[in-house]
Amino acid sequence: MSAEPWHALIAAERLPESYAKIVERWWIPMAEHIADSARARRQKPLFVGVSGAQGSGKSTVCRFLAELLSERGLRCVTLSLDDFYLTHAQRQALAETVHPLLATRGVPGTHDVRLMEQAFDAFQQRESEFIRLPRFDKAQDDRAAPDSWHQTATDADIVLFEGWCVGAEAQDHDALSRPINALERLEDADGRWREYVNAALAGPYAALFGRLDLLVALLPPDFASVRANRALQESKLAAGDGPDRRMDSAALDRFLAHYERITLALMDSLPQRADIVVRLGPGQEILSLTAKD
Repeated sequence: MSAEPWHALIAAERLPESYAKIVERWWIPMAEHIADSARARRQKPLFVGVSGAQGSGKSTVCRFLAELLSERGLRCVTLSLDDFYLTHAQRQALAETVHPLLATRGVPGTHDVRLMEQAFDAFQQRESEFIRLPRFDKAQDDRAAPDSWHQTATDADIVLFEGWCVGAEAQDHDALSRPINALERLEDADGRWREYVNAALAGPYAALFGRLDLLVALLPPDFASVRANRALQESKLAAGDGPDRRMDSAALDRFLAHYERITLALMDSLPQRADIVVRLGPGQEILSLTAKD
């Protein structure tokens, strides 16, 4: 086995040694494409969005990209959309004043976009040497206390921004008006929740996503694969050492229904819009990688 530094990450991530072939075939070419774009850019940093549905492997890909880019002499920072959720109290307020479904974190409208913009500004303007980045405690369903936030240097050459709905666009009225699942039909009969989420996509999220220089899309073949991969994550939770917080089948279906509309729209549009498209098979196997010149 090669002594490449990224091999240590395979062990740290508890991945099989065979994962080295995936890194060599797919992630190294992707890292080189991103590195070339970063070196060609006069203004730093290069903002790279990494979009993918639940269970698509975004976090793992970003860990390997960060390591591979570092090995190429580029300073890389990863931001996760999940760390920028609104606080529990803020989402409860939205649930009471706008729609009950906004109590569930995840969809556009349940993140602190202002905080994300401030993070982007800190890396772009570099007025301070360091920035403290928020951390979300999913076990508590709330933003962690500021004294546990991450302190990160702002002199990054590349900022990876990963999240399930990164790059999503607002839909037109006709598409929005038709419920696509039981959650929308029964719990959002008047469409208020869909309209609120869509307005967020059309406004502050569009402005944030518009700051991305490159967009990477990890695309599963269908929504059934998304469910299967998310169910696999639930089974891993059950096998862990901590308390069993896994969802049963009905709870998982309801949970994923919150994200189905935008996930399907991304699967339809990102092949044409993304700069790098990674096609996944039903078991998360990589089928192809294409990059725009």
